Amino acid sequence: QVQLVESGGGLVQAGGSLRLSCAAPGSTNTATVMGWYRQAPGKQRELVARIFSGRGTEYSDSVKGRFTISGDNAKNTVYLQMDSLKPEDTAVYYCLIRFSLRNYWGEGTQVTVSS
Repeated sequence: QVQLVESGGGLVQAGGSLRLSCAAPGSTNTATVMGWYRQAPGKQRELVARIFSGRGTEYSDSVKGRFTISGDNAKNTVYLQMDSLKPEDTAVYYCLIRFSLRNYWGEGTQVTVSS
């Protein structure tokens, strides 16, 4: 069973930055997709950004130009650099890593942006 380990959430003022990371320690498979989703109170979980092994990235319109996703396939680790944070970015952030057509989710990390 693959378990993902997330870190990097916290409380930050509007305009600040945070960096999230997510790893799949011990996994010997190669991830085909790595990404981040978020869920705010009362809302559905939504895609933030994802990266495809060697084939580019995808961002939601709400974070384009402010967030940057990157990945290390050798370590099965994905990062999310979040700059110019806004109060509306407040949510629980979940990482997703796909191995062999199966998705694995992290436990979630809280990001709170104060105004």
